[in-house]
Amino acid sequence: MSGIDLDAYLRRIGFDGAAKADLATLRDVHRLHAAAIPFENLSAFVGEPIALDAAALEAKLVRGGRGGWCFEHNLLLRHVLDAIGFEVATLAARVRWNVPPNVQTARSHCLLKVATGEGDFIADVGFGGQTLTAPLRLAADIVQPTPHESYRLVPSGERFTLETRIDGEWQSLYVFELHEALQADYEVSNWYLAHHPQSQFLSGIIAARAASDRRHALRHTRYAVHHCDGRTERFEVRDASALRGLLAGPFGIRLDGVPGLDARLARLFERD
Repeated sequence: MSGIDLDAYLRRIGFDGAAKADLATLRDVHRLHAAAIPFENLSAFVGEPIALDAAALEAKLVRGGRGGWCFEHNLLLRHVLDAIGFEVATLAARVRWNVPPNVQTARSHCLLKVATGEGDFIADVGFGGQTLTAPLRLAADIVQPTPHESYRLVPSGERFTLETRIDGEWQSLYVFELHEALQADYEVSNWYLAHHPQSQFLSGIIAARAASDRRHALRHTRYAVHHCDGRTERFEVRDASALRGLLAGPFGIRLDGVPGLDARLARLFERD
């Protein structure tokens, strides 16, 4: 049993209808989750504990109006899909997005393999600015469109590289194998990313949300709106008040329960 209040989750993402263990439901849930629940690192930024059990995920992302990072998003989705009746396996990936070719990375990303009557699919609602907005068929070397970008899975031995096409060029997002990962594996990476002094999630704000026709992306004080027609608007956030307004506005994050946020935002701009 997942322990998740499925009805509360479906209300949170705006799902209207009967949830069934079929591909149509998986596609709807995936798209709506990416639009309703943002990627955000506020817990790590302010030093708030990040728990990965079902109750904590529901309290924060469903009832608390917050977002989270990959472990939170995709473990929540796993519980939801379990409750609906899907067969789900949790996988781990090595991030390659914006990583030089000669740099090795740990298995620090979480994604899901979901079985349906129409075959196996990859689901991932927690990859920040390149979060999938549709599940991908687990099939090699075919271009798969989504409501946003197109993707493909490139095989190499037992590994697959997930690539996305941006400005006409294929770029690698992460590499994964089909060996199932356990929650204990995620707990290690979750703690490391939330505490290591060199973690990118400690020094500034990272947030993303995939609306139906655009992506909102925030990195520290740089805000971008990437439209599906190829246009991008870029803005520099000038002060803590404006940054707070962005987090609560386009990113849809409920901020009243984030401990010490205003003080941390103020220090961020004092430092700059």
